[in-house]
Parts: sequence; structure tokens; C-alpha cells
Amino acid sequence: MSSPSIPDRVLAAPVTGAIIALAEVPDPVFSSGALGEGFGVLPSSGEVVAPVSGTVTMVAETGHAVGIATSDGLEVLLHLGVDTVELAGRPFSLSVRLDQEVRAGQSLGSMDLAAITAAGKDTTTIVAVTNSAKALAELRIVPGQAQAGADVATAVLKRTADSPTAAADDGLTGFDATARDIIAGVGGADNIRSVIHCITRVRFYLKDESLVDDAAVTSADGVIDVARAGGQYQVVIGATVGDVYDAVVKQVPHLAEGSDEAEAAPAAPKPTTAIGWVKYGFSSLIGVITGSMIPVIGVLAASGILKGILALLTQFNIVDTGTSTYTFIDAMASSMFYFLPIIIGFTSARRLGADPIIVAIIGGVLTFPSVVSMANSSAEDYHVIARIGRTVFNSDFFGIPVSLPEGNAYAYSIFPIIVASWLASKIEPWLKKWIPAVVRSIFAPLLEIFIVSTLVLVVFGPIVMTISGGIAQAVSWVLSLSYPVAGLLIGGLYQCLVIFGLHWAVIPIISQQIADPGFSPLNAIVSASMIAQGGGALALWVKAKSPRIKQLAGPATISALCGVTEPAMYGLNLKYGRVFITASIGGAVGGLLTGLFDVNMWGFTGAFVGFPSFVNPEGIDGSFTGFWIASFVTLAVSFLATYFFGFKESDFEAERTVEKVRLGNREPVAR
Repeated sequence: MSSPSIPDRVLAAPVTGAIIALAEVPDPVFSSGALGEGFGVLPSSGEVVAPVSGTVTMVAETGHAVGIATSDGLEVLLHLGVDTVELAGRPFSLSVRLDQEVRAGQSLGSMDLAAITAAGKDTTTIVAVTNSAKALAELRIVPGQAQAGADVATAVLKRTADSPTAAADDGLTGFDATARDIIAGVGGADNIRSVIHCITRVRFYLKDESLVDDAAVTSADGVIDVARAGGQYQVVIGATVGDVYDAVVKQVPHLAEGSDEAEAAPAAPKPTTAIGWVKYGFSSLIGVITGSMIPVIGVLAASGILKGILALLTQFNIVDTGTSTYTFIDAMASSMFYFLPIIIGFTSARRLGADPIIVAIIGGVLTFPSVVSMANSSAEDYHVIARIGRTVFNSDFFGIPVSLPEGNAYAYSIFPIIVASWLASKIEPWLKKWIPAVVRSIFAPLLEIFIVSTLVLVVFGPIVMTISGGIAQAVSWVLSLSYPVAGLLIGGLYQCLVIFGLHWAVIPIISQQIADPGFSPLNAIVSASMIAQGGGALALWVKAKSPRIKQLAGPATISALCGVTEPAMYGLNLKYGRVFITASIGGAVGGLLTGLFDVNMWGFTGAFVGFPSFVNPEGIDGSFTGFWIASFVTLAVSFLATYFFGFKESDFEAERTVEKVRLGNREPVAR
């Protein structure tokens, strides 16, 4: 039996003016078709009407955009002007509301064309069918002058044999469908330079961030929120981030592991001012740290927990320190830290475009046993060549004084090997250019290892260690002035860094503290701030009546109490009421108590799952008990503050955006 006929959908002009093709719209996101088929209008009047009949699914708080869903499955976006979201709603006066039924040609309100022009914005009004790929077979446009409400386009709908009114589908489901929507939202596969992921976020390096549609990305199933930081476009997923990442890579072949294009550091426009260079340098540094540390942060956490467990085993006389069992477990726990330059050398080289194997070998030079032994030898074994201030030159290289950090400090610092990766990325192309191909495979690595290792050992290593050590000592000095006050401030504000992904800048400081003096009070404060966000999510889970909120809050609470706060913050705490603030109050109290009890931390892993990290290897002390007291008080304060003052049930109804509408503006829509 043949499928019944479906009438084509007619679209009306939303304003009086000249109808133009979508390609002529002065906005690359729309003109490229990234948000679907459509058309533009050069308005001569500010009266705005509905372009189609249907249900209003979105009204932007700034009044510059309206979403309408038709009965036959079209999702239509009306966007008033270009980049007018920046005008904060001043030129717009819309009378339409969410869930209102409208008919084509019905008045929606007005916009002040003169005010838009005076603000330096374009008044071009855009109509886009945001689900064109699924629903449209063709869109026929009639260019020329038209009155508001006049028919100017015809949408020919797709039909299928089984369901004549259903839109065609590409057959993707689950994580594959999520990846498809994310890829489309970031500007398509061709706009992706490379992609990595951490514990909760898929992190894109894009060629042009102006092509991104934040709302389209956040509307994808499984996406919690988006953020921009460190030169990355970050899509917050949560526990299933690895599955979504794999689906993205599967759909974009050039991102496959090992691909040169996927691994090379993304290019970025060079700044033209001094402030611009500072921002550019900081952003690049954060990007390299992130790309270098993300693949190993889980292993670092596991190693820290294992070190704490080993301390507990020895404390309770289950394992003796002199036994082979102790040695084997200690090797399992400590090898990650001891050989960190080798591992970070590999990951940072991939991020910067150098040869990972060669840079890993250079990392091996920094941790080679005889080099470490030389650094730790007494003056009688290796005479002190010179002293400059507090810097001791305890060795030499062809007569050039060399300062090796004591205690194998290179093992805990990631900056010297990152500098080595950067040097290698600059030297490698030069060597490949000048060394004949017939001997390149032998002499290029030989020269690169020798040159870069020499530069790091003699020049850059001591400089970087002095700077990073100074930063760590400065943080320790601030903590020593008033650990409780520092805990109060850091505990209350630290998660703000996580929002922007800038917390990666703190990790090297924590690593340096663990290297010297061997523990990190800073990381102990960070642990309290993690538990605080979990307390806020827990209050939502207990008090909220909405099944949807409870479904989100349960897993988010567990995740935060295990040290991963993004699902709680992005999925709940930043969205509803004052939850992030009340949870951060709990973090401030926890940081204060952490300081009052003088809590230290000997590993990376925080929150409740990281309790072994608070065990002093020399024996359980006040840090362990202080951790439990501070953590439970943090949880209680965060929970109670959120439960009584953080939100009310109506906050959940105030989320006006319908998640599956593809919005036209490039800025995140307020929730």
C-alpha cells in the first residue's frame, strides 16, 4: 500500500523586507548551513511575526531568538539580527511565551532596528530549520520583497515507507548519536583539529571556534554542559566520557590514535598586544599541561591510593618494611612517580608534535639511576663546583657547571620534560631537513637526544626547577602564614577553577609539594572542596521531588564524593538556585577545618575514596583523623546549607530551554 501524501510546509516571512538566500546571511554559522536550511530577511520594519504554525519551544532570555516546533516535525529557529545576543535584550520586545501555540503570521512582538544598527550589529533576520538533515528533503525559497506573514518558502518533507510523517534518520543511536550531534554542533568534522578526553570532558581543539553552536552541543543526549578554556572547547559528559570519545573518533577518521593531525598541537592566531601574548602563553601552557596529564591522571590517582594502602599495611604490621612483599608493592605504587618524566615525555611530545619515543628517552635521562645518585651524593663524593645564591652546582658537563636537584626532584616535576618536548618539536624539523634521508633514522635521534638532553640538564632544567620550586614554596609560605585562612579561601573558591578547566594549572604545584617536602596541604584543601560539591548534589537528591533531578543527583553525588565534581557542578549545582554557592560555603568550612587540624596529603587522590592519601608513611598522625573530621563536617555543612537555602522546587521549572532545540546563537543559553 502506498504511503499517504504529506502536504509541504509553507514558511512565512517573519518581518517585512527583502528575502535572501541563506548563503548571503552575514553569519558563517548560518550561511554555511551548519544549523540547517533556511533563509534570511533584510528587514525594513521591526514588527515580528511567526514564520510557521506550531508550539513555542524556546524564547531566549535576551529576546533575540524564538524556537517553534511544527506538528509535522520541523524545528524552526527565528533569529533576530546577527550577534544580537550581546545586546542583552534591549532592542527586543517579544510577547510570546514558552509552550504557546502560534500560527504563521501571528505577531510575536517587535525589534528596534535603529537601536540594533546603532550598536554596530547587523539586523538581518534568519529563519532556519534546525533539524533539516532529518526532516527536510528540500527547501524552496522565493527571493525578493515580501510583507511580514507572506509565504516565501516551501519545505518539502522527507518521507519513509513505514511512517510517512517521520523524518529520515541516519540509524545512529546511543553514544554514536551523541557523537554525531556533538560533531555537528562544533562545526562539523572538518572544523576539528584534534580531540582528547579527561575523566569527565571531551576536549576539542577546533580550527574556528566561531562555528560552534553551544546550544546544539548541550542539547545532545548525554551532554551536561560546555566550557571554553586553555584553547579547548570542552564538552562535559560525565562517567561515559570514554564511550562518547570513542564514538567521536570512530566518526572522524583523522582523529584516530596515532594520526599526525590528531596529535599535533593546534595552531592558534598569534596575538598582537603584550596582554594578548600573556593570555596566549598562559592558554597554551594550560593546553599542554592538560594534554600531557589527562592520559595519566587516573594512574597517578591509583598510585597515590596504593601508596596510602601500603602505609596502612605497615602501620598495622600486616607487611614489614624489610620484606620483598613490601618492596614489590612499593614498586607498584612508586614507579609511576619515579618515572613520571618518561611518561609525561611521551604524552607531551604527542601534544606538541615531537617524536614521543625520543622525548620519553630524554625523560629517562632525567631519572637515570646514576644521574639521580650524582644529585644525591655528598660533597665528598662530588665536589661543589660553584654556588649562586641558593643554587648549588654539583656536577659538570664538559667543564660546564650543572645543578642537579636533590632528591630526584625531576621525577615529580612535569615542567622540565615539557620544555624538552617543546625543544624537540623545534629541533626535529630542522634535523629532518638537513640530515640526508639515507642516515636520518640513526643520526636524527642521536643528535636530538644529545642536544635536547644537554639543553635541559645544563640550561632549562635548573631554570625551570628554580621557578616551579619557587612557586611551590610561595604557596607553602602563604599556607604557613595562616593555614586556616588559606584553607577558607581556597576551599570556597577552588571549584571556580574547575568550571573553566584551569585547575590543571594547580596540579604541577601539588606535584612539586609532594616532591618537596613530600606532602601537599594544598591538595588536602582541594579534597574538601570536592566533597562540598557532592554535599550540594546530595541535598538535591534528598529534597527534590522531581524524578529527573533525583536521577541526575544520585550518580553526581557519588562521583563528587569520589573526587570528580564536574557532573555535580555542570549537571546540577550551577543550574539550579544557589546550589553552587551553598556547596562552596561547605568547601570554605572544610578548608578552614583542614587548616585548623593541620591536615597534609601524601598522594594525589582526594575526597572520600582517597582516604589512604592522608596516611603519613611514617605512621598515622593527626592528618588522618583531621581529614575525616573536616570531610564529614564539609559534607554536613554543604548538605544543610543547600537543603535549607540552596534551592526551591520552582527552580526546576524555571529551566525554560527545551534541550533538543538547536538554537541559533553561538553563546550558551541561560538555564
